Amino acid sequence: MIRPDLTLPIPDEIRAAHFIGIGGSGMSGLARMFLARGIHVSGSDRADSANLRALAELGAQVHIGHDAAHLGDADTVIHTGAIWPENPEYVAAKERGLAVIHRSQALYWLIGGRRLVAVAGAHGKTTSTGMIVTALQALDADPTFVNGGVIAQLGVSSGTGTDDLVVIEADESDGTFVLYDTSVALITNVDPDHLDHYGTADAFYAAFADFANKAREAVVISADDPGAQRVTRALTHPNVITFGTAAEADVRVTGITTEGPVAFTLTHGDSSVRVQLAIPGAHNALNAAGVAAVLLTLGYDLDAAARAITGFTGTVRRFELHGVEHGVSVYDDYAHHPTEVAAALDAARTVIGDGRIIAMHQPHTYSRTQQMHREFAEVLESRADHTVVLDVYGAREDPVPGVTGKLVSDDFADASHVHFVADWQEAADYTASVARPGDYIITLGCGNVYLIIPQVLQALAAGVGADASTGTITAASGE
Repeated sequence: MIRPDLTLPIPDEIRAAHFIGIGGSGMSGLARMFLARGIHVSGSDRADSANLRALAELGAQVHIGHDAAHLGDADTVIHTGAIWPENPEYVAAKERGLAVIHRSQALYWLIGGRRLVAVAGAHGKTTSTGMIVTALQALDADPTFVNGGVIAQLGVSSGTGTDDLVVIEADESDGTFVLYDTSVALITNVDPDHLDHYGTADAFYAAFADFANKAREAVVISADDPGAQRVTRALTHPNVITFGTAAEADVRVTGITTEGPVAFTLTHGDSSVRVQLAIPGAHNALNAAGVAAVLLTLGYDLDAAARAITGFTGTVRRFELHGVEHGVSVYDDYAHHPTEVAAALDAARTVIGDGRIIAMHQPHTYSRTQQMHREFAEVLESRADHTVVLDVYGAREDPVPGVTGKLVSDDFADASHVHFVADWQEAADYTASVARPGDYIITLGCGNVYLIIPQVLQALAAGVGADASTGTITAASGE
């Protein structure tokens, strides 16, 4: 892993950019924007993906695998913190004296001093960013945007608009969100995470306060979240707007109903409006309140803001349906922190009816698993009917002896509610064997857990049907 050095100079002009790790949702979105600016784009990633193929169709020169020769005639190399210092393209770029910048610096260069809405938070920032973008478009604005996930109704994670307004998801994982010259800062919540980077929870809170205090126009922040409350007390900003269910919130949420798509009432001052979203989950009522507060700071009234947010249909990998076999629905969600897992499963519970939830949890990073395995077990056991735990997705980290998905499964109070399976095919077959019509299978994690879904669907399809007495689908033996 490479820690970003934000003191490195950012080039005034970029003519040819090479992206190391171009296939990720954030990096591919940046690459799209560079292409839209007429800049030659090349890039590499360790495996083929739909993102790489889409970029190639747009004119990018993409490579599978990492090799110094892939740099070509690039004058600037853009990287994520997830690559290793030994990456041959990174090493060669340094040796050649090319400009080597972190993806946050590349985004800073693209923004170029325009009016910036930056969305930060431990959870909910991808959904909130997508909702701001689609709401602004519904209000006839045309913002430039970069999101951490694909916005479902747009089919992309980034876009170049004609307005002076830019909306971004500001990543707090490595501290780079303090780099931006933000006009309006939205903080969805502040739940300590990424302590492998920050070291302590206090440092995590301090980074959010720094990010907020630098905002030139306004800070929009949760009134409900304890971490956000702590950050608010540390703010010196003159224009802080709060949102949430708390009585003192400036934009208040009341009357939440969660049967199917979530509905609620928003109140600001003397104005109130009833809202129904197109997506489920009480947490999305809070996300919508934060978005409405942002729209108010941008000059829209509450009625217009409320109408605009109702059209948002979600982001890819957020409670996304992938298929139904034998009456079993298979969903995927990006949730990778206990708070996010709780929200995802609570949202699923509101639409599942009489079915059961079978969670397939892929722990993300060894450090988070080591720190939070008890919290994950508590959330999964209390909210899912059965849990299948996979092994850890290490991402940027080296394996840690003794840290596996079994840490999570061992913390279940009732071992009959959980099954740890490291092998994916065995996990898919086992999950299909315990499912019955009306159940929801949900993969959870921000790694590559979604790739197991075809195996799960195939295992369900290969089943011999529901047992007449139990309703359980029996997976085929593979004969």
